[in-house]
Amino acid sequence: MTIQMGLPFPQDAAQAGMQDSRALAAKHSRRNTFRTWDPPREAMGKMPREWRIQSGLTQHVPDDLAPFVEWFYNQPEARERFRWALRDSLDELLDGQRTGRWAYQHLTKTEKTYLGTAVEVNLTKEFAIDNGADLDWSIAGLDIDCKFSKDLGGWEIPMEMYLCADHGERSGRADHAAVVTWMNDDTSQWAAGIVRITDERLRWKRARGANGDRVRAYNRDNKRKLSDGAKSDVFWLWGGLQTDLPTNLLLHLDPEARERILTASLSGRASSGQQRVNQLFREVQDRLIGRQTVLTVGQQDDAPKRARDARIALRPKGIVVLGHQGSHPHVARKLELPVPIKGEWISTRLVPVSSDDARPKFSLDGQFWARARGKELLDPEPVPAPDLPDKRKIDGQA
Repeated sequence: MTIQMGLPFPQDAAQAGMQDSRALAAKHSRRNTFRTWDPPREAMGKMPREWRIQSGLTQHVPDDLAPFVEWFYNQPEARERFRWALRDSLDELLDGQRTGRWAYQHLTKTEKTYLGTAVEVNLTKEFAIDNGADLDWSIAGLDIDCKFSKDLGGWEIPMEMYLCADHGERSGRADHAAVVTWMNDDTSQWAAGIVRITDERLRWKRARGANGDRVRAYNRDNKRKLSDGAKSDVFWLWGGLQTDLPTNLLLHLDPEARERILTASLSGRASSGQQRVNQLFREVQDRLIGRQTVLTVGQQDDAPKRARDARIALRPKGIVVLGHQGSHPHVARKLELPVPIKGEWISTRLVPVSSDDARPKFSLDGQFWARARGKELLDPEPVPAPDLPDKRKIDGQA
């Protein structure tokens, strides 16, 4: 019997005790070097006039689509889970922690092509969707496929999804249904619909030549898009156009504020991850900031630690950074702020107030605190914010 020995290990690395270590590679790595990106100059996608849809649509559910529609509507919090699966799919490709990217337009052509696959994979996992016999999904015991496009109506349909005698062995076994999905990060819009794919609902064109016969409009991969007339055959889940794709904070932030955040430095030194995160919580107050934003700004591994350290750095400026633990949710509720959950933070500037101050407030060790307003926000010498206890309850906390 021949024993296969491992590959020889470089002697210099072995002597340094660096077997399987990233240290040698990290010395010259460029992948995690912070860089800035220009604001997008073009739109993420299109909503063609022929495919414009409204919110709050009332539609009759076609009998053949009813099993799919009912399945989605019976899933707990399906709409919320769906929109977050779309958000997470794009964020995974942006990979802000390693690349600093914060817009779809920063992706490479190859990455943009993969977004549809990422959406399908995340929806599959989110809803634990089974594999189909002929297609990727089985819902309510029936085959169905998932299609994504950044352009509303731009879904590309392969031959195996519909019946066509001219396709021979490449023809589908049936006219299958498809879940068609779309999102536009620029406008925070998204939509999901279900449609039965048929030969006639796909695009046709006039052939060149004298007779100008009507022929199928294939692309290079023998796929076809839905015809404009097929829009009326789509059943739009949750009433059509949705306007609450989870916000891409950096994309929608004031450009000057974003520039200050991404170039923040201390005493003229080069921009550091911690200083950028500190600036993020100074610039963006009274609104939730998610883990992905902190990772993208800091471009470091430990987002929670960056937020905790920002809490220490900003307290002398009168700013508190609230998280999901200890007394923080109670403080957020008392101040009538959105309450962070795990992986979220919210910052606000505080001022000491009297017990009869009418604004929302909380008490710690006998001192009341409220959110700063008006001229208080411009005070160059703010009162340091209180050190909120992580475990000990504050005054009045149940």
